[in-house]
Amino acid sequence: MSTDSAPPRSEFTTTLQIIPVVFFTFLCYLTIGIPLAVLPGYVHGDLGYSAVLAGAAISVQYLATLASRPLAGRSADTLGPKRTVSIGLLGCGASGVLLLLAVLCGDWPVLSLTLLVFSRLVLGFGESLCGTGAILWGIGRVGTSNNARVISWNGIATYGALAIGAPLGVAIAHAIGFAALGILVIALAALGFYLARQIAPVPLVHGERMSYRSVFTRVLPHGIGLALGSAGFGSIATFITLFYAAKNWPNAALSLTVFGTLFIGARLLFANTIKTYGGFRVAIASFSFECVGLLMLWLAPEPHIALAGAALTGFGFALVFPALGVEAVGLVPPASRGAALSAYSVFLDLSLGITGPLAGYIAGEFGYGSVFLFAAVAAAAAVVLSTVLYLRHAKMTGQPAAL
Repeated sequence: MSTDSAPPRSEFTTTLQIIPVVFFTFLCYLTIGIPLAVLPGYVHGDLGYSAVLAGAAISVQYLATLASRPLAGRSADTLGPKRTVSIGLLGCGASGVLLLLAVLCGDWPVLSLTLLVFSRLVLGFGESLCGTGAILWGIGRVGTSNNARVISWNGIATYGALAIGAPLGVAIAHAIGFAALGILVIALAALGFYLARQIAPVPLVHGERMSYRSVFTRVLPHGIGLALGSAGFGSIATFITLFYAAKNWPNAALSLTVFGTLFIGARLLFANTIKTYGGFRVAIASFSFECVGLLMLWLAPEPHIALAGAALTGFGFALVFPALGVEAVGLVPPASRGAALSAYSVFLDLSLGITGPLAGYIAGEFGYGSVFLFAAVAAAAAVVLSTVLYLRHAKMTGQPAAL
């Protein structure tokens, strides 16, 4: 029987079906987070390269993720989500091997840096396949009516792993050494590959498969909305500590903590609102909360106002990806869902890649606070875009457009 026509099940039962497969996303992003905070210092301090080159060596992973999105989508649609996740985990494990070799070759800086760059490229490939495959695997287990819940849980796994992985990597590097990071990444990927073999695959969806270009064009408006909304997350992640330092405020890290806490809390508590009210209406509300939070950060006269702004931004951003993602995936035939999901995710990669340098230029010209005004304007534009998409959707389906 198709999962699209699966009998109703309780929310708890549905969640128990989702968690085992998004756990592979958690393991994948642990392999990303563990070396993330340590490697810039290794490249700059131990290998002796410039801070710019150190940053570039880390950022090359995101280029690989972006470039491999089409492959990940097609793999999930044609090979199946389980095989796609397994291949992605092999990529994560291979990145750990290359990371270990890079550290062992530390006496030869050029060779060490080259191995490190290849490690990041392979990791980006693994991230793309594992993340896309896990979402499609979850949807295959619980049916398309639970798309938003699967995407939400996958996001919780992603950000939770990054939050745990970064401090864990720093602690291990200080206590044991850089080489231990490569070994741990290999072990986590091997664990994931073994566990993936124990879970049954879901049937391939047969039928019409659109070209990737056609899929990309169809989800383009939703992707632009995602990119605009992601500017807030990118701005806070990159510049909140510098913003606090410029104002001589303490506890900048606390703002990141409350952002992450409200993000995860909103996904846990309100993911079902997408199924109830529709993705566009939830997106409009989410972007509005995010915009207000970013304006609070921009205007904050004291730390507790900035903290509240960061919390509201995290709350607003939480449901952006699943809300518009559900609507985007619904635009394509079932056999092209993987392609739609990967094409939609491209805009998150692009946004985070562009926001850093663009916001850096704005900060240099107008001050760090203006970065959050820029992100608030982007969120406001996303409100307008989502409203237009909602009204167009309501007109096409003949539904009353009640906001």
